[in-house]
Amino acid sequence: MRIVIVGPGAIGCLLAAFLSKSKEEVVLLDKDKARAQSLNQHGISVEGISGNWQAKVHACSEAKDLKDIDLVIIAVKSYDTKDAITLAKPLVGENTRIVTLQNGIGNIEVIAEVVGNDKVIGGVTNMGATLLDTGKVRHAGRGETTIGRLDGKIPVEMRYIREIFNKVGLQTRISRDIKGLLWSKLIINVGINALTAITRLKNGKLLEFEATRRILREAVSEATRIVKRKRIKLIYDDPLTKVEAVCEATSGNVSSMLQDVLRKKRTEIDYINGVIVRQAQELGIPAPVNSVLVDLVKTLESTYNVSNTA
Repeated sequence: MRIVIVGPGAIGCLLAAFLSKSKEEVVLLDKDKARAQSLNQHGISVEGISGNWQAKVHACSEAKDLKDIDLVIIAVKSYDTKDAITLAKPLVGENTRIVTLQNGIGNIEVIAEVVGNDKVIGGVTNMGATLLDTGKVRHAGRGETTIGRLDGKIPVEMRYIREIFNKVGLQTRISRDIKGLLWSKLIINVGINALTAITRLKNGKLLEFEATRRILREAVSEATRIVKRKRIKLIYDDPLTKVEAVCEATSGNVSSMLQDVLRKKRTEIDYINGVIVRQAQELGIPAPVNSVLVDLVKTLESTYNVSNTA
């Protein structure tokens, strides 16, 4: 199988490093030519819970240089999905499948608009990763990766993808209800990401202060009301208990949104808490806490280059 990973961020680099252990041909596609050359020259350095190790990877910046691709993995920020699948479109043949391993809701639909529904496989990964520098990633947390189609079908190629992932140590399973899984992860991110980005606290610290714990609960409650109205089945019975358990289990983690804010980069707020705000408006349900969280994160983004001194 020839595999292309689009996006040299934390998850993209971690996936490339692990998949380089397989017998498959793996290429990292990066729109930045200089960065692709650096990855080719130096490879990917991994540190953290899987040890300190080096992976040699092939990277390129031009999709036209690649042929006969079986699997494309989209591992970019949600706001870059359209650009990523447009970049990768020349790779997509009749038998190519595209897996999205991204945060938020709506990525499957964006990709399907370009390549068609039948080629797209949704995915959720609970691996923790922090990008330290170009080609340098910290493996911060183990976690299961789940893939599936919106129509619930399980074609043979999806089983092969699962087999490849599992062989290199990426615990992976298949679900017939990927929509429920995507919303289950969304609610966890709704409770954690924006709040950590605003307060600059690690995940576990959110539970140590009454104010942040109260805001977390309200944000999750608003999201849960939407899920109930839309009759989406989550993978856990009590969303609030689950979000707080994730905070505790990942207490030392720096959330992806806080990483973005610390690097003064655009966040995925529109695809996480912003989803709740938009869905609430459509359903006529109030979501004031999520609305404020979106406004505050957007304010942070707008003031990256503004002096904070009075």
